[in-house]
Amino acid sequence: MTDLTLYPAIDLKDGACVRLRQGEMDQATVYSDDPGAQALRWIEAGCRFLHVVDLNGAFAGRPVNAQAVRAIVDAAAEHDIPVQLGGGLRDIAGIAHWLEAGITRVILGSAAVKNPELVRSACRQFPGRVVVGIDARNGFVATEGWAEASELQAVELGRRFEDAGVAAIVFTEIARDGMLGGLDLDQTVALAEALSIPVIASGGVGAPEHLVALREAAARVRAPQGGGIEGVIVGRALYDGRVSLPEALAILQC
Repeated sequence: MTDLTLYPAIDLKDGACVRLRQGEMDQATVYSDDPGAQALRWIEAGCRFLHVVDLNGAFAGRPVNAQAVRAIVDAAAEHDIPVQLGGGLRDIAGIAHWLEAGITRVILGSAAVKNPELVRSACRQFPGRVVVGIDARNGFVATEGWAEASELQAVELGRRFEDAGVAAIVFTEIARDGMLGGLDLDQTVALAEALSIPVIASGGVGAPEHLVALREAAARVRAPQGGGIEGVIVGRALYDGRVSLPEALAILQC
């Protein structure tokens, strides 16, 4: 079986590392007030990639936690660990700024729905460095930090970027995010089997068996060439100790 990548989540709110429940900003639990140190802890534990979201930026429509992001990038750069960043990226100038500042990949979520040409333009200018974030509530895409619902289905949105050169798709089922009840494997597998773009699962991991189930599901996926399930984002379960990082890596990389 192919190894899956573990992406520890570093979600930033007001300069601190937090986790939300179902995307609600008033349901935030603070885990660290030192994002750079938190990034270093994940790196020293063996993580090969970091997933960072500027939560304030997602709602504001512009990057907000720049100082915290820079601290994470600096910590990662010392160990040659790539970082992907989402939240508030709405134009080419902002995308270029962070890619030049050391971010490996940017994640475009709301822009993918509201300004798909921005995604295509970014893919042309920065090949292999653009990820589309598809955040869905009951199968329908949400935008603006999950505050706005659309009538667009997740698979339909993914198909719009099949020929754009997108590096990956991060798929999150909002209803499960931060709830620790397990990933929505049905939706994740359906998306992976429909697209030739690798899918990163997100939202709901709360126990080692959820990672085992994902690995087994990923092995069964019959995706178009270039697709499949590539990895998983884990947040609250790592911070709470419900899943130890060494155990998670052993499950996903065995």
